[in-house]
Amino acid sequence: MTDSPEVLFVCVHNAGRSQMAAALLQHHALGRVAVRSAGSEPGERVNPAAAQALAEWGLDITAEVPAKLSTSDVEAADVVITMGCGDACPIFPGKRYLDWDLDDPAGRDVEAVRPIRDDIDRRVRGLLAELLDG
Repeated sequence: MTDSPEVLFVCVHNAGRSQMAAALLQHHALGRVAVRSAGSEPGERVNPAAAQALAEWGLDITAEVPAKLSTSDVEAADVVITMGCGDACPIFPGKRYLDWDLDDPAGRDVEAVRPIRDDIDRRVRGLLAELLDG
């Protein structure tokens, strides 16, 4: 890994889980980790309930725009994390791949998204500890 590890979060629409994970890792890493997120079929906008759940913690993802997953995104990453959505992702030797089996926040209200946010936060904190202490 480079001095600053790079993490790529991937889900199909890049509108909910991967956006929340990226925002939470950026928040907790304080610039010590490069963070990206992308999707194979990006949505038009960030999931409003996901944005509201993060806003409750003072994080604003409303200006984020779902991005198309590219081979170069995967090549640049040290760790690629898919969000349990069966997304096909290019495989490159030497990359670390994780699949986080998470509920999809699509179509859910903020009350239903909070436990997903909390689960992502726990996983992000664990990943950050591994990246910075390992």
